[in-house]
Amino acid sequence: MRYISKKTQPEAKSPHELVEQALSPQMATTLEQLRLILKGCSDLVIKQFQFAQPAVHGAILYFDGLVDRKEIEENLLKPLLLELNMQNNAAANLKEPNILGFIQNNILTLAELKTLSTLQEICHHIGSGDTVLLIDGYEQGLAAGTRSWAGRAIQTPENEVTVYGPKEGFCETLRFNTALLRRRIKSSNFKMESMVLGRISKTDIVICYIDNIAPPGMVAEIKERLGKIDIDAVLDTGYLAELIDENKWSIFTQTEHTEKPDRVCGQLLEGKVCIMADGTPMALVLPVSFPEYMISPEDYYVRFIPASLFRILRFMAFVMALLLPSLYIAIITYHHEMIPTPLLLTIAATREGIPFPAFVEALLLDATFELLREAGLRLPRAVGPAVSIVGALIIGDAAVRAGLVSTPMVVVIAFTGIASFVTPSYNAGIIIRIARFGFLFAAGMLGFLGIIIALILMGLRMASLSSFGLPYLWPIAPLNVSYLGDILVRRPWFSNIKRPYMSGMKNVVRQVPKNEDGGQQL
Repeated sequence: MRYISKKTQPEAKSPHELVEQALSPQMATTLEQLRLILKGCSDLVIKQFQFAQPAVHGAILYFDGLVDRKEIEENLLKPLLLELNMQNNAAANLKEPNILGFIQNNILTLAELKTLSTLQEICHHIGSGDTVLLIDGYEQGLAAGTRSWAGRAIQTPENEVTVYGPKEGFCETLRFNTALLRRRIKSSNFKMESMVLGRISKTDIVICYIDNIAPPGMVAEIKERLGKIDIDAVLDTGYLAELIDENKWSIFTQTEHTEKPDRVCGQLLEGKVCIMADGTPMALVLPVSFPEYMISPEDYYVRFIPASLFRILRFMAFVMALLLPSLYIAIITYHHEMIPTPLLLTIAATREGIPFPAFVEALLLDATFELLREAGLRLPRAVGPAVSIVGALIIGDAAVRAGLVSTPMVVVIAFTGIASFVTPSYNAGIIIRIARFGFLFAAGMLGFLGIIIALILMGLRMASLSSFGLPYLWPIAPLNVSYLGDILVRRPWFSNIKRPYMSGMKNVVRQVPKNEDGGQQL
C-alpha cells in the first residue's frame, strides 16, 4: 500500500503573534488581521470607503467613545471624500508612487499625524483615542490625533484644601494636567518626556523637570528605574512610587503625592522631578525629605511671619500626634512623681474601676479612632462626617459611662487625633499613625526609657534612608543651616536668593539680589 503525504498547511498565527507583524500592503489582509487581534471588541469601528479617480481604497479604525467623531468627519473623511476631487492636481498627484505622503501633506487638515508601520502601533494608537487611516497598497498607515472622551473637569482639589492660592487641581486626563503645568512654566527648559508602561494597560507616563535646574544624574536614574518596570498594568502613580522606591519594605515613603499644579511647579523650580500618569489626578514628586512633609503650599501665598508661625505649629502637632498617648501612658504607669498631686488624685479617681491597664486602654481607644476615621472616608460624603463625629461622641461617652476607659484617656486620644489632621501631607499622616502604635508598645513596656529607645531607632532608620540621592532627614541630617531656615520657618521671598541645593544642580540662583539704590549686584 502506498501512502500519499498531504501538503501540510501553515499553522494559523495567534493574535499575540500577529500583533508583532508589520503592515501588509494589501489593506484587506491588514484589516483581517486586526479583526482577529481585536476580536470581541464591540466598540471597534472600521469604515471602508473609496475616494478620488481612479478609485483608491481606504479605511479608518477607531474605538467608539475615545474619539471626537465630529473631528473625524470634518478633518478626515470630508477632505478625502469631498474636497479631494475639487483640487485641480489631485488626480495627477494620486498617480504618484507616494499617495499616502500626498494625503498627509496636502489633503488632511489634522494637526497631529504620525506614520505607523506595525499592527502593534495601530492597536496602541486606537486604544489611546487616535484614528488610524489605511490606504490599499501601502505598508504604512496614518494615526490622526482625534482624542476626546468624557472626563472630570478641572476642579478644586479635594485632599489639599487651601484658603489662599490657586484652586485648580489635576484631573484624570493627562494632557489637561500637562497643560496646567505648561501654563505656569513657559520656559523652553521645561521638559516633558513621555513613555509607555504596562504590557496590557499601555499607560502613558510623563516625566517633568526643568533642564539646568534638576540634576541630570537624578533625572537619568529616575528614567532608568522607570525603564526597568515590567508589569501588566499601571493604573495610578502609586504603582510607580512603590516600584521605584529604594527601600520598599519601609513605612517611610520616599515620594510625595499631590493634586495641585502650583505645588508641583514650586517643587520643579527647586530641582525636583514630577511623574504623571494618564487616568489619575495624583502627581508623583521626588525626591523628598521628611521635614518637607510639614510644608504647605499655602505658606508661600501669605506673609512670611504668619506662615512661619503656622509651620512651627505643624511641627508641634507632629510631635503631639506621635508621642502624646505614649507619654501619658509612661507617666501614669511608671513616672507618677512627674504629675502634680492634685492632678494625680483626679486621674486616679477617674481610673477607679477601669478593668484595663493604661496601655490596653490607649490601644483600644486609638484603634477605635482609626476605625472611625476610615469609616468616615469610605462612607458616602453626605453621611460620612456626621457618622464619624457622632460615632466618636457616642462611643466615647458610652465607654466612659460603662467604665471601660477613663475620661483623661479620651481627652488624650482626642487631642492626638486633632493633631494628626494638622499635617498637610497624607504620606506623613500615614507614617505618624503607624509609628504611634510602636511608641505605645515601647511606653507600655519601659516607660520613658522605651520612648527614648524608640525615638533613637526611628531617627537612625530615617537617617539611613535617601530619596534618589537626597538624605531623608535633609537639611536636619546632614545639618545644613542655610536651608534649615526655610524648613522650620518660611523664609521671606526677598531673602530667598538661592534654591535648595542638590548635588549636580547647575542653576542655583533663584533671584538676583539688588543694591539699596535698586541696581542689581554684580
